[in-house]
Amino acid sequence: METMQSFGIQFITRQSREKNDLKSQRIFARITINGSRAEISLKQRVEPKDWNSVKGMAKGKSGEQKKLNQFLDQVRTKLSNIYRELMVEGELPTPKAVKNHFLGIKEQGKTLLVAFDYHQKISTSDLSESTLQHYETTGKYVREFLHKRLQTSDIYLSKINYKFITDFEYFLRTRQPTDHIKPLSNNGIMKHLERVRKVIKLAKKLEWTNKNPFESYQIKFKKFDREYLEPDELQILENAEFKVDRLKYTKNLFIFSCYTGLAYSDAIRLKLENIHLGIDGNYWIITTRKKTNTALRLPILPKAQEIIEQYKDHPRSVHRGTVFPVISNQKLNNYLKEIADICGIKKNLTFHLARHTFATTVTLSNGVPIETVSKMLGHTSLQTTQIYARIVDTRMSDDISILKSKLETKEIPIKKVNHLK
Repeated sequence: METMQSFGIQFITRQSREKNDLKSQRIFARITINGSRAEISLKQRVEPKDWNSVKGMAKGKSGEQKKLNQFLDQVRTKLSNIYRELMVEGELPTPKAVKNHFLGIKEQGKTLLVAFDYHQKISTSDLSESTLQHYETTGKYVREFLHKRLQTSDIYLSKINYKFITDFEYFLRTRQPTDHIKPLSNNGIMKHLERVRKVIKLAKKLEWTNKNPFESYQIKFKKFDREYLEPDELQILENAEFKVDRLKYTKNLFIFSCYTGLAYSDAIRLKLENIHLGIDGNYWIITTRKKTNTALRLPILPKAQEIIEQYKDHPRSVHRGTVFPVISNQKLNNYLKEIADICGIKKNLTFHLARHTFATTVTLSNGVPIETVSKMLGHTSLQTTQIYARIVDTRMSDDISILKSKLETKEIPIKKVNHLK
């Protein structure tokens, strides 16, 4: 379906502003598209008596008048060609765009960082605080790349191409981190590229750019089994005693997540009003996941209840109206590194690993159906739970042992099949 546009070119005159040339008028080309206008000064003058305002051309057939009309015809042809070229390129031309092309002014449009800022502005009500922080981090890496590799503070969206993407990927892969932070993993790099892609797709929808270089770029995530604590590792952590309050609190909050599956954002904002006595006589957590805004109903296991009792009356908890005193996720993860070293746990201990531990070691390994685990984790898709909680070898071994036992005590009938020749 073609988009209909009205396009017109009109030559008009205006009184000269020069005091020594009050008799002549300046000639302008007026471009009109769908009612919008732009005017171009043609640097030509004509006396009112020699100008036909109805036809937009010089009167008479003298040499000067013929020369002026030929010039105006050339201008009309050039402007018409520019308009058609813009249409062929898939743009809906504006009078300003036609004018700028005529004058040799190339419109650069919006920049990548402006698009990032706009994305943050419109996403505050749709995305969680942690997701917005991830976009902030990606924006920080983009700024660092622009400064260090391209020696610029920003880049026009029209300048972003396939090479820009591959150069940015290489920058992330070779970037040397500071503050003892580990280098970005492949999947971490892909997540940053995924966010840049979403920002550029938004810019294209806003018609800030007419291309998306990610259409020819493939984002490749590597599949891996998510880490979790084995039963013996969880036991070591539970038995560990710390005299330093920050380590003791970090351990307890981590154990709480191991027995509830709550993510950091949901655990740290948990309130006493979210804890209810269920029809089974046990206490339940009834809340909404911050990340997905989905309802969450979770029975509280005894070890989790013990930790709640330890901190619910803490002065900082009472002041905030939450079950636990506030602590940042970054500090928690830093303290967990210390705890892992002290306990001899070689795995990369992060607070989110507690969620994986709940899904595997605490629930699935103990025979809780994956559908129930999915509900307790607050997932909207069973497929998501399968990624978080893969069946562990011990559970698989137990299932096979049961099968062997059944095979030893029960003869499996084998049906005879007559093959027709």
